[in-house]
Amino acid sequence: MRELVRSNELVFLSWLDAALRAEGIDPILLDVHTSVLEGSTLAIPRRIMVEDDDLARARRLVTEAGEGHRLSPG
Repeated sequence: MRELVRSNELVFLSWLDAALRAEGIDPILLDVHTSVLEGSTLAIPRRIMVEDDDLARARRLVTEAGEGHRLSPG
């Protein structure tokens, strides 16, 4: 499992989740409950994780959508 994106922009995360699922990639969203416990949805960025085998395809999808600057390193 690898980190694809780390963000606190909820609209972007929702779009990315839908776009990945449309391509047959099942993302896992981490840190959702932690950000709620801290009292602010913007205090702790949420992470979208994908399986290692899907990482290259997921990174390509984000880049082709013009959002490559949001990708986590690696």
